[in-house]
Amino acid sequence: MPKPPLPSSDGTAPVAVTPVPTDVPAPARPAGVPRLPETPFDLLDQATCDFYLRSLDLLDQAGVPYLVGGAYSLAYHAGIVRHTKDLDVFVRAAHAPGVLQMYKEHGYRTALTFPHWLGKAFDPQDETTFVDVIYGSGNGLCPVDDDWFAHAVSGMVLGRPAQLVPAEEVIWTKSFICERERFDGGDVNHLIHARGRTLDWPRLVRRFKGHERMLLAHLLMYGYAYPGERDAVPAEVLREVFDRAHAEPPVPRGTDAAKVCMGTFISREQYLVDVHQRGYEDARLQPRGPMREQDVKHWTDAIGTIK
Repeated sequence: MPKPPLPSSDGTAPVAVTPVPTDVPAPARPAGVPRLPETPFDLLDQATCDFYLRSLDLLDQAGVPYLVGGAYSLAYHAGIVRHTKDLDVFVRAAHAPGVLQMYKEHGYRTALTFPHWLGKAFDPQDETTFVDVIYGSGNGLCPVDDDWFAHAVSGMVLGRPAQLVPAEEVIWTKSFICERERFDGGDVNHLIHARGRTLDWPRLVRRFKGHERMLLAHLLMYGYAYPGERDAVPAEVLREVFDRAHAEPPVPRGTDAAKVCMGTFISREQYLVDVHQRGYEDARLQPRGPMREQDVKHWTDAIGTIK
């Protein structure tokens, strides 16, 4: 049996949030149309399930605080079920090296795939199946901190109890994924649609400090997608985010500050032309941003090869 969830460093216990039902009766399906899966579990073969369960058991035995995210948290919070080739486990950065070493000692091949945010632990029997050990985000903006654990929710993963990433942090991280081949705006819309009336909006707004325009863009897009459900975003929240964006000081053209591209925070590929050919400074780079030059290079070099 897994150990009870550990509180965060401030002593706050994980909260219980009712999962969005995925078994609501659907309209009758035409003949020959298969029934949709109810959980990500339904899409996995037994060998993959056994590998994921063993991986979670090892974390429990090691006493490492962790959260499950990815397809499992999305299904829980928004009722959106999709196949996943990996299991996303979120830990604090300080715990990540020990987690990877623990998996290595149990026969997994491990890799510190992107040192600024992600490691991997591969199934010894099938390396197309793996655990993502996540402690940040590719753009460097979303580190896994104590608030993730303080506001964790209790759910089920593969038929066992687990702590899941809070909806607010799922929205925060997904809001910056705007690549040509992957755009998570639809997931953000579904999360707001399912959870907007119960979200911790002040905390979510704080997460976007300095990036309020990205949150505003998603809130406006949500209202466009669901015109009859706009009240899921409180009017005062929309006003506050708009006011924060509107209050940003102007950036005079022709100054050094005007030659900064923040587009690299939302796409690691589509704005390379600006920083490599058009003279814009990459906003991700220290000291302005959170990332070291070698991490940006490694993250860029992996485009099209490593996800």
